[in-house]
Amino acid sequence: MKDSRIEQLAQNLLEYSIQIQAGENLLIDILGEDGMELAKELAKQARRKKVNVLWNITNYEMLRILLQDLDEEQIKQYAKYDLIRMKDMDAYIGIRANSNLSELSGIEASKMNLYNQYYTLPVHFEERVKHTRWCILRYPNAAMAQMSKQSTEKFEDFYFQVCNLDYAKMSRAMEPLKELMTKTDQVLIKGPGTDLKFRMKGIPAEKYTGKNNIPDGEVASAPIRDSVNGVITYNTETTYNGITFQKIRFEFENGKIIKATASDHEKELNQILDTDEGARYIGEFALGVNPYIEKPIGDTLFDEKIKGSFHFTPGDSLEESDNGNRSSIHWDIVCIQTEEYGGGEIWFDDVLIRKDGKFVLEELKNLNPENLI
Repeated sequence: MKDSRIEQLAQNLLEYSIQIQAGENLLIDILGEDGMELAKELAKQARRKKVNVLWNITNYEMLRILLQDLDEEQIKQYAKYDLIRMKDMDAYIGIRANSNLSELSGIEASKMNLYNQYYTLPVHFEERVKHTRWCILRYPNAAMAQMSKQSTEKFEDFYFQVCNLDYAKMSRAMEPLKELMTKTDQVLIKGPGTDLKFRMKGIPAEKYTGKNNIPDGEVASAPIRDSVNGVITYNTETTYNGITFQKIRFEFENGKIIKATASDHEKELNQILDTDEGARYIGEFALGVNPYIEKPIGDTLFDEKIKGSFHFTPGDSLEESDNGNRSSIHWDIVCIQTEEYGGGEIWFDDVLIRKDGKFVLEELKNLNPENLI
């Protein structure tokens, strides 16, 4: 029996997220074979709309073999043909559903840096992000359920509740926060192990409501590149290049991360930050507001939207809130400020706007969970 939740998700992706039209080219990118159920439903609905559907399936075991013996020329060739195809696309949906979330762990940092610099940057950051209507999402499988420490059935229920949220309602509630962030200059963030100051004057904010990511729920801007000073201690684990990091702590001086530590893999952490000059500067500052996401599951697409959280992102800045920082990485690392996680405060121009994960300004209270569900 067909799951109506999959049909609804496919419809939301095509009609709300990427707003696909007849005659347009759509690339369905399936990263790990567990996403085929959604991919097939997307293809069926897209073809009924007379959309030109192309697809790509990435097997992570094969990708690992290629990455282990990677050189610059090979990755440039790999990127060349994918870039040609991406240039022909009007829209893109990426379904990430790898059965082994650690398949790429242990790959040399130098190899992953080549992959990020010569493949991810030109194909995705420069072409797909800037020139297509795109949306990326995970798909529930046993690996994700295990990572979230839930049964597969319980995780699926959570997943579809989060992903089929009323994002139009959320979008309306986000508008006052977007306006406030756009006109804010000075930002102060305080919490356990965190005392951070930066400026945002002149950098616009943008709301993210299911157009580019599913699940979604964040309002983002960026600090003026050289304005960040102080220290931040992240209280969620994060995975990058197949390596899981915990208790990451950054010290900033005039925008640059001058010291980076973690409870483990500190060498690998600094290798990632040394990918290029922009990797040690911040490209995004965003507040998470999805009411159904309450705790981290170890997946960025979910964790960066946790209610009462913010993320402070080393690497490339977003096109909508560009602070001029350029990098082949973009690493959304999350800090949760609800009481359960130690609390914290965010101040805009000497006015407290959020305390212990709850918005305190009257015009922002519609973003608190009880008003979004």
